[in-house]
Amino acid sequence: MRWWDVADVARLEADVFGPTAWSAELFWSELAAAGRAFWTARSATGELLGYAGAASAGADADVQTIATAPAARGRGLGDALLRACEEHAERLGATALLLEVEAGNAPAVRLYERHGFERLARRRDYYGPGADALVMRRRVEHDPIALEPGTGDPGAPAALIAPAAPIAPRAPGAPTA
Repeated sequence: MRWWDVADVARLEADVFGPTAWSAELFWSELAAAGRAFWTARSATGELLGYAGAASAGADADVQTIATAPAARGRGLGDALLRACEEHAERLGATALLLEVEAGNAPAVRLYERHGFERLARRRDYYGPGADALVMRRRVEHDPIALEPGTGDPGAPAALIAPAAPIAPRAPGAPTA
């Protein structure tokens, strides 16, 4: 997500979450904060289909927000956005990923359970009178055989591994390294 996405995201946020929606100003604030990552998904024509945001600080990371446009639901977009949040937590070395979800939102609860989230607690009236939240957690697993950059140590934790940079194509006839 970039600054130019905020107006579209705030509109979809209001459509999906109504009175509990984040404001555009809150999205701006979150985009500027350390440890945050936000993603958008758009159609080929540029229509906003969904977005997600995650925050990580130390051992814990949070799925801060995730939403898909009603017309885009049921196509795996929520899975892809949640995977982005999970990968963010893994890259920053978190050991747990937490979230709150409206208890009555069965499709969202099923999505999180498919991704290995467990129910920890219920927050009464979190989203307003009669709208409880489930607090859910997923343990973040790190690849135990990943190599720490520059050491070749197969026992180094995967949390220390930065994602690989894309490899540029080699021009025909160019020397190899």
